[in-house]
Amino acid sequence: MIDFPPLDSLRIVVAGELILDRYVYGVVARIAKLIPFQPGKTITLQDAREMEPLLAEREQKEDEVRELLELGEKLEGLTRNVGMHAGGVLIAPGKLTDFCPLYAAEGTTNVISQLDKDDVEAVGLVKFDFLGLTTLTILDWAERFVRRLGEADFSLERIPLDDPETYALLSAGNTTAVFQLESRGMRDLIKRARPDRFEDVIALVALYRPGPMDLIPDFIARKHGQQRVEYLDPRLEPILGPTYGIMVYQEQVMQIAQVLSGYTLGRADLLRRAMGKKIKSEMDAQRRHFVDGAVARGVPESRASHIFDHVAKFAGYGFNKSHAAAYALVAYQTAYMKANYALEFLAASMTLDLGNTDKLNLYRQEIARLGFRLLPPDVNRSAATFTVETAERGGRAIRYALAAVRNVGAGAMDELVKERERGGPFRDFQEFARRLDTKVLNKRQLESLVAAGAFDSLEANRARVFLSIETMIRLAAAAAEGRASGQVSLFGDEPAGPVLPPPVAAMKDWPVSERLQREFEAIGFYLSAHPLDAYAQVLGRLGVVPSARLPLHVLGGGSRVRLAGTVTRKQERTSARGNRFAFVQLSDTSGAFEVTVFSELLAAAREALDADAPLLIVADARVEGDAVRLTAQSIEPLDKASRHLASNLRVVLEAGKAAEQALSELHALIEAHQGQGRSRVRLLVPVPGAEPGARRASRAAPPTRDRPRAGARGARAASPLTIRIRCRSGNISGRFSGATGSTCPKPASRS
Repeated sequence: MIDFPPLDSLRIVVAGELILDRYVYGVVARIAKLIPFQPGKTITLQDAREMEPLLAEREQKEDEVRELLELGEKLEGLTRNVGMHAGGVLIAPGKLTDFCPLYAAEGTTNVISQLDKDDVEAVGLVKFDFLGLTTLTILDWAERFVRRLGEADFSLERIPLDDPETYALLSAGNTTAVFQLESRGMRDLIKRARPDRFEDVIALVALYRPGPMDLIPDFIARKHGQQRVEYLDPRLEPILGPTYGIMVYQEQVMQIAQVLSGYTLGRADLLRRAMGKKIKSEMDAQRRHFVDGAVARGVPESRASHIFDHVAKFAGYGFNKSHAAAYALVAYQTAYMKANYALEFLAASMTLDLGNTDKLNLYRQEIARLGFRLLPPDVNRSAATFTVETAERGGRAIRYALAAVRNVGAGAMDELVKERERGGPFRDFQEFARRLDTKVLNKRQLESLVAAGAFDSLEANRARVFLSIETMIRLAAAAAEGRASGQVSLFGDEPAGPVLPPPVAAMKDWPVSERLQREFEAIGFYLSAHPLDAYAQVLGRLGVVPSARLPLHVLGGGSRVRLAGTVTRKQERTSARGNRFAFVQLSDTSGAFEVTVFSELLAAAREALDADAPLLIVADARVEGDAVRLTAQSIEPLDKASRHLASNLRVVLEAGKAAEQALSELHALIEAHQGQGRSRVRLLVPVPGAEPGARRASRAAPPTRDRPRAGARGARAASPLTIRIRCRSGNISGRFSGATGSTCPKPASRS
């Protein structure tokens, strides 16, 4: 069925840029972000001005914005393009050409009607919407996982609709990957509503839309007994009771008309349509019929008219309950699987998103949050898809899919798995080469597999394997040639392959940073480890917020935030005024985030951004819809930032002359790193005459970066051992064996 989508306000702004041909994308994009978005509702430019004061303000102050919006008003409402209805299917009693003209877009075989959805109804055709949901595929795969792993009789058709674990998961808002319920807005709603029955899930799916959203506070208050449930007529209680007296569904409108006014279901459906379209003449006729019918059944006329107005007000918002119930059932089933069979469900979800590394990274975070492990790809353990397995260290885990590694292809990985199943696990790298089909696997694919760690179980040194790839391919080709020519070994039936040379000579593996960077490029995120792992304690002391906690941090009132990450991508743009700015994507141990860096900071931090080293970023944060927008205020290498931290250091001196030498070495070390950091030092020195093994511990005074005056000396203490210190460098202060020393210990004398 044909579709004629009009130009809406958002597309008008972008189209205006193309027509005027002098706006820079970054500027227009920021204007476009000011256009409000409401699903199912067309927002005009005038609506946008009224709903977003900042847009109106910019229109008044900026000539370019005013010109853009004036042009947009001339374009508004024009047909944008000819399209095809996403799920509309026409049903006719005979050939479609007997009822409407047909159309096929050039270069396609899709036959569609030349009449849109309203016109096909007018000529008597029936239109059905058939929706294809990928979630149904996920549920099917998850169900198969459960059966394969021991519960042969498991069926989603038999799960209970009152499962406590499922409702606990929903009420906690842990709805990542749960159908219809994973947006931030829906998570907030479901945490407030705390559903405990399937009817609640249906209602929440129906209410979370423009219009009905205004009813959500009353729905929640009534559900939890904070607001009294009242009915305009006692006969409405059986109809509105499941939704706490609130009209949510179109079916409730029809039932009210049937019970109070004696409508037939067919006529009640006409009433529902009339209320939805708000056609005055039709509404007046329906009002008369409704009131007369209600009066005949004992309802006072004034109350009947009031009920009609009340019904008419909410009928335009009403959602089809059969539609909401179908969606709610799929939502409940996904929540049930996640609550009771989390690994099977997440493995199925990840398999569906094999090529979407952003989604896979989100699932990785969810797996970690749930306390499970995501095992790396392995040519001897992985399938082409994600699977659930029992890990060697106990417990169950998800094994990373070979086909999810970049640049390898699902077909090639299927063939690799088939060869492993046919001939058994690969014993070593040489055997893998001998069994390799070079028509299936090429150099680029093998490089990606090596970088991802898929050969670690055969050879842990990835650099060594990487350098062996060309040799391996040559040997594989020779082995395949031998098999094709029918050469047979002298000692058996196995085709005689070439004698394999020893592996590449011993060499060092890639440094950790290079190993992780290559892994990132092959997988799309850090899997085996993260460059920030080594900074775990430092990040805590710096007050760094993990990116996964950004929404909670900002919603809790934090507008300025410290983040740490490694740069994964940088896109530079030019503003309308000619200034450079950049969108920088970074990764931390909990996920990924993006910051906007404007010209002055971009110029100052360019070296740090290009250095492939972890960064500390201070940014201003604000919530826009379901996203957190970050604008960088400062950027510096994390190594540099960590040097400014106060740390705890304990220095133990052994008895004898070695103590004096140790102090000299300590002084030399501090002199060499003067000014690069601060530290709180605890110095333990032996005390003559004390019990064996006893030492006098002294805790340093609070650290200071000020250099003490030259020649300052520590006071002599009553202790048998006194260390007199002359200060020179200015980084450590302490009290040694009862003597107070100032900032940097250097032994001047010993008594």
